[in-house]
Parts: sequence; C-alpha cells; structure tokens
Amino acid sequence: MNTRHAAISPSRASDFKQCPLKFRYRVIDSIPEPPSLEALRGTIVHSVLEHLFDVPPASRTDSHAQSTLMERWNEHIDKQPQVLELFSSTEECEQWLESARPLISNYFALENPKFLDPLARESFVDAYLPEGLAIRGIIDRVDEAPNGDLRVVDYKTGKSPQPRYQDSAIFQMRFYTTALYFSRHKLPKRTQLIYLGDGRILTYDPSLDDVTTMQASLMQLWSAISSRLDSKEFEPVQGPLCGWCHFKDICPAFGGESPAISESGIEKLRTAFRDQ
Repeated sequence: MNTRHAAISPSRASDFKQCPLKFRYRVIDSIPEPPSLEALRGTIVHSVLEHLFDVPPASRTDSHAQSTLMERWNEHIDKQPQVLELFSSTEECEQWLESARPLISNYFALENPKFLDPLARESFVDAYLPEGLAIRGIIDRVDEAPNGDLRVVDYKTGKSPQPRYQDSAIFQMRFYTTALYFSRHKLPKRTQLIYLGDGRILTYDPSLDDVTTMQASLMQLWSAISSRLDSKEFEPVQGPLCGWCHFKDICPAFGGESPAISESGIEKLRTAFRDQ
C-alpha cells in the first residue's frame, strides 16, 4: 500500500480530541517540537525490548536486556546526535540512562519472553476504512497463538491510568484492532497495554462491535477535521496539559498569535481520505 498518503494515527486522533489547534500545529503546519526526556527514555526502552527477541529464548533475560541498553542508546545518538543537547553534562546523561534500567527490569516481572515467539515487532499497519479514510500506526508487538489467534501488545514506560482514564488508554488498542481488521481481515483475540512504570497490565478483548463503533467514531473525527480544513479554523481547547504544551506561546488562549496555516499541509492531510 502507498504510504505517502496522509493518515490518521492514534496519537494524532488523540491530539485532535484534546485540542484541535495542537493537532493543526503538529499535523498541518509540522511545527518542530523538542524531544522530551520522558519520550526519549521511552524510545530507548522500546528499542531494548524490541531487540530482546533477536536472541534465542534462553538468552532473553533481564541481565541480557540490561547489557544492550548502551548499544541501543549509541545507535540512537548515531542517528539523532542532537538529542545530546538535552543534557548539560556527560554525568547527567549517564544518570538519566540509569533511570531506564528499572523499567526494563519491570518488564520481566510481567512477562517471560523465553516462552514468546512474536509474529511481528514494531509492526507498521496501514489500512483504509470502507468509507475511504486512511488509518495508520506502529504496533510494538503482535503475538500469534498456535491456533492462529492474535494478541496485540503495547509497551508504556509510564504508570497505568486510574480507572476513570482507562477509556482514553484503550482507545489506542481499539484503533490498532480496527486497523488490523481492515488490513489483515483478522480480529485480534486480545490486546494488552504493559505499563512498565508501575508493573501493571491493562487488558482489552475486542469484538466486531468494537470495530464498528471505532469505525463510526473515526469517521466522525474525520468529519470534524474536514470541516476545519474548509474553514481553516482550528480552535484551542484549554485543559490540564496546557502547561506542558510546546505551542503555548503561539496559542490564542494564552495571548499568543497563530501563524498562517500551511496550505500545503491542508492539501496533504486531505489525501487521508480517498473517494470510493
């Protein structure tokens, strides 16, 4: 499938639901954002767990995973040396790297990778809904049982959400379930969010009704986005996360002024929907 077209991902869908203006700045205007140390740590831990399955089952131990941390880090900075600018000294960087080790150890308290044989890791899924909307994402791990059942697994380096926020977390897994269903014509039997921050697993077993509901929800989302593409008006929505938003200085809700919207960004985003 052609991946040059625009598509809706779970993170960008969440952005729009949280604040349409943030969605615009990220997706349409492509305004650069500096990486956070939390996101960077998540990237490195994900890489360690992805490559854990490169070795034979008997070698998939905590000590082996820990021994690969520096290798994964060095590979990352070879590709993106600018991340070193986040640290004021080598000592600060080393201390920060050490904060990833408990997260890696927590994984082994939740799963025994010696008994797992993933079907896919960092699996790119690119699908179209029947209505024509492109949806896309990267799944951390897909397992396949001997009977062919699929399990979708996503690693989170933060702590698990409180019950009242779990629907927001499960949205991502419903999204992946829908993408897999329309790309591979198969419904995952189970999905799991593995929270390494506090050693908990959030499980969600999808159904075809969930796919239908998510399909309708995504089409409503696209309708809301499309109307704003026509009007070029993406409103800010204030919330508890505004204090951490990189775009606060150019947000009208905080006295800032929005730059002119990118016309090329609008046209590119329109390619996320194709006429049937």
